[in-house]
Amino acid sequence: MRQESEIASQAAAPVRTGGWIETGLTALKLGLTSFGGPVAHIGYFRETYVRRKRWLDESAFADLTAMCQFLPGPASSQLGMAIAMRRAGIPGALAAWAGFTLPSAVLMVLFAYGFAAVNESASGLIHGLQLAAVAVVAQAVWSMGRTLIPDLARACMALITAAAVLAFPGTAGQLVPLALCGVAGWLLLRSQVPGDRQRQLQDQAEPSTVPVSRKFRFAPVAFLSLFGLLLFLLPWLAQMTQTPLTRIADIGYRAGSLVFGGGHVVLPMLEHESVKAGLLDERQFMAGYGAAQAVPGPLFTFAAFVGAASSQGFTGIVRAAAMLASVFLPSFLLVAGVMPYWERLRNNRSARAVLAGVNASVVGLLGAALYDPVWTSAVHHPADIAVAGAAFAILFYKKIPPLLIVAACAAAGWIIESMT
Repeated sequence: MRQESEIASQAAAPVRTGGWIETGLTALKLGLTSFGGPVAHIGYFRETYVRRKRWLDESAFADLTAMCQFLPGPASSQLGMAIAMRRAGIPGALAAWAGFTLPSAVLMVLFAYGFAAVNESASGLIHGLQLAAVAVVAQAVWSMGRTLIPDLARACMALITAAAVLAFPGTAGQLVPLALCGVAGWLLLRSQVPGDRQRQLQDQAEPSTVPVSRKFRFAPVAFLSLFGLLLFLLPWLAQMTQTPLTRIADIGYRAGSLVFGGGHVVLPMLEHESVKAGLLDERQFMAGYGAAQAVPGPLFTFAAFVGAASSQGFTGIVRAAAMLASVFLPSFLLVAGVMPYWERLRNNRSARAVLAGVNASVVGLLGAALYDPVWTSAVHHPADIAVAGAAFAILFYKKIPPLLIVAACAAAGWIIESMT
């Protein structure tokens, strides 16, 4: 009886605040052990932050998760930053980002240098990593399509986006369909998404738990203004200076700002921009993307590989750091800027309809990337189709760690290469 009363009193106790060291170390443990992509990461976060450490309750966790799904960028990284910001402010959010991100970023930089050393001698292994990327992207298209395309209107948006991206390669061919599908969502889907009245009735039973800071009432506006300013300033700066670092910062920031739907969706924008800029070739890009499936932490740390692979020595490390920081900076600015306004935004039917249209377009964007460059750069023989198909089937039907699937694809690629 006494034990039950102690447990009840602990459950009712308020969540204590902590410091940035605590949030950083907790995130570091997650960054070393969180395999499986953003959906799995959210499960790990819930187990750690809600059930074990009790930094927030289920309602607050669900609220922050919904907010991060609404924003462009890597949802799991944004969720980690939001939870840490809620607990320890801006320093806590930065420490949590570093802890969750750096383990996989370091591994991707090491792979970039290893790739340069074994580029010719291990071409079969690299080809196998490309085949792993085919399976992973195909599985992402399938699972996202089932969730984000529930009706004919959104299926048409996805197909039109895919056709536009393939017909007009480049950044404009990606962004224009996204914008048009957002408008189409606003016109066609407002009656199909939960609106103001429905959401408000839900919120009476489960009110928002995203905190609003009264002390720093102008800080959110400053963060959002900086987000928009950099989105226009960095392309101009890259054009004016024509230096590798400014080009890398521009590419990374635009990728982090304009990508909805999770880590896999960053693939087409990063591929087009980095290969066009001459940072690395398509073969390097796809091999690095395949290797990124085998490391813990956020898939966006693949950006560190892109930066490191563009040069050797210390310069590669500097470029990796610049690409990594620029691709995650939009997420930090958006989380810090949107958190105080999330209550109003999540109740807006028009905003949710626009997002529904954009999400449908994202599936088409990723589907186009599945064909070109993922499929066209990796699949050249019937054996390649067999390996990629088997990996897709295993991902779809079996709960096998991605690390094992990537390793098996690398081995299969080496065997295929040795036999041809």
